[in-house]
Amino acid sequence: MEALLDKFKRKIEEDYVIGPFMKTGDPAFVEVAGYAGFDFAILDTEHGPVSIESMQNNVRAALVAGIVPIIRVEDHQEVNIGKALDIGALGVQVPQITNAKEAEDVVRAARFYPNGNRGVCRFVRAAKYSAMDRYEYFRSADDNLIILQLEGQEALRNIDEILDVSGVDVIFIGPYDLSQSLGVPGEVNNPKVIGQMEYIVNKAREKNKVIGTFIDRLEDIGRWKKAGVRYLSYSVDVGIFLDGCRAIVEAAKKV
Repeated sequence: MEALLDKFKRKIEEDYVIGPFMKTGDPAFVEVAGYAGFDFAILDTEHGPVSIESMQNNVRAALVAGIVPIIRVEDHQEVNIGKALDIGALGVQVPQITNAKEAEDVVRAARFYPNGNRGVCRFVRAAKYSAMDRYEYFRSADDNLIILQLEGQEALRNIDEILDVSGVDVIFIGPYDLSQSLGVPGEVNNPKVIGQMEYIVNKAREKNKVIGTFIDRLEDIGRWKKAGVRYLSYSVDVGIFLDGCRAIVEAAKKV
């Protein structure tokens, strides 16, 4: 697992990584995403129906297929962050960060002492249920990814202080919630939304921070790669499946 995470970190430093959000309760779809060549999968507990108990099997499937499992937690509560990491996620993606204190709280919740105050338990899947050397576990666990989502006007007002928080691996722009906060819900390609996204990207690049965003049109990948976005989340498993099904139906009509 450490080798997989090291490979991911090297790639994001040098180029870009790409992966989908996943709402599935079936580990087969997570495994397929890995075999398809995605770098990571965001296993969603904020808007997805999967429980933390079932999510363990999605994490296992990701690791089998060589794809980095990142769990988007429901919120920035310490207990939810800890549970996601305990079941073996190699990163947590935390929604609705609005200020530096919230960002600092996330870092503390995801890291062991001296980098944080994450709840200590070595009888968890991430530590091989105590088969792993305890000290190696506590050391290596702090290599896990921390990804913060900025999604609204308050986060924009506090962008500088959020970017100054240490220990964060990726700043992620949530375009749909951002569009709502700007009064154009769902219009993720509205000039208002694009302008604010570019503002965040430029701010992050000035401070040498890795930036990520969500994309659900193939034609937008090039735009954000050129802008310097290196953590690209492309669409959602159910949406990708729907697009594939529609393409087959339309192709059949033309035969």
